[in-house]
Amino acid sequence: GIPVARMLEEEAAKLTRMEDDLQKRIVGQNDAVKKISDTIRRARAGIADPNRPIGSFLFLGPTGVGKTELTKALSEFMFNDEKSLIRVDMSEFMEKHSVSKLIGAPPGYVGYEEGGTLTETIRHRPYAVVLFDEIEKAHPEVFNLLLQVLDNGRLTDAKGRVANFRNSIIILTSNIGAQFIDKMQKIGFATGGGEKADYEDAKTKVLSSLKDFFRPEFLNRLDDIIVFDILPTEAIAKIVEIQVEEVKKRLTAKEIALDIAPEAYAFLAKEGYSPQYGARPLKRLIQTKILNPLASLLISRGLSEGGAVSVGIKDGEFSFDVKSAGNKAKIKSGRAVKSMEMEKVVT
Repeated sequence: GIPVARMLEEEAAKLTRMEDDLQKRIVGQNDAVKKISDTIRRARAGIADPNRPIGSFLFLGPTGVGKTELTKALSEFMFNDEKSLIRVDMSEFMEKHSVSKLIGAPPGYVGYEEGGTLTETIRHRPYAVVLFDEIEKAHPEVFNLLLQVLDNGRLTDAKGRVANFRNSIIILTSNIGAQFIDKMQKIGFATGGGEKADYEDAKTKVLSSLKDFFRPEFLNRLDDIIVFDILPTEAIAKIVEIQVEEVKKRLTAKEIALDIAPEAYAFLAKEGYSPQYGARPLKRLIQTKILNPLASLLISRGLSEGGAVSVGIKDGEFSFDVKSAGNKAKIKSGRAVKSMEMEKVVT
């Protein structure tokens, strides 16, 4: 961190609006966004412990509520590049000997010259968000390594070289609390009527279950433990808009305009909602209903640069009105068919 008086005005303004920027991508998790923003501002203002990472968090909750997406959004916000995210899948470290992959093999063992995957990456990319995904799958020895990272912001590899984590953000995700979804219908999505249950009571029970799995000295070194909230119904509609906007950006790069009717948005929001899997089915639904037909049009040259396509719903099926500079096209039985006039495409 640096003193507020010397902080660049642009960065200060950026940190001030941090919640607003993150919420452009993250829907229905205002509490999580607020806690992360407060921690980051403390570090950047220079009043947090300078010997620790910028922030360290444990994300809990069921699948499809935005844990990984928030991590990606934070990486892009802090370091202006979503690719600055370093992802470590902890299912690869279930055996005790696999811990050496993080810091490197000891002398005399195969792989000693290569160094550790984590320490080498941080030495070359010290400004990054480090995601330890599904931390509960890792061997307990991994937690001993992370104690040093969370407390001192550094980790020594097998060759004695120090990797500095003080300019990094550490995020751990876990599905430990997901067991309460089926048993209590308390966290994430209520599997019954979709009504929000007692969040605070559920959070208390999840945090209690953490104590049975993680040692107190590990949990106490984290800046915050965040249980992701229930996604309200209106949040799904907003997520649809965000996902579709990504598709529009990809087509804009090809100089193709995409317009989607309100009834198509409503269909995606309704059918893309799943109490068990969160918002994840929405991405597959967009792929099936929109991306697959568009891909057929693009490959068959029925839709090209300078063209436009309008997506609507006709007779319960998605329809595509294609308008391009050259030939027009429609999809029929999975194949693109050329036509000399504008056609209505039904999939």
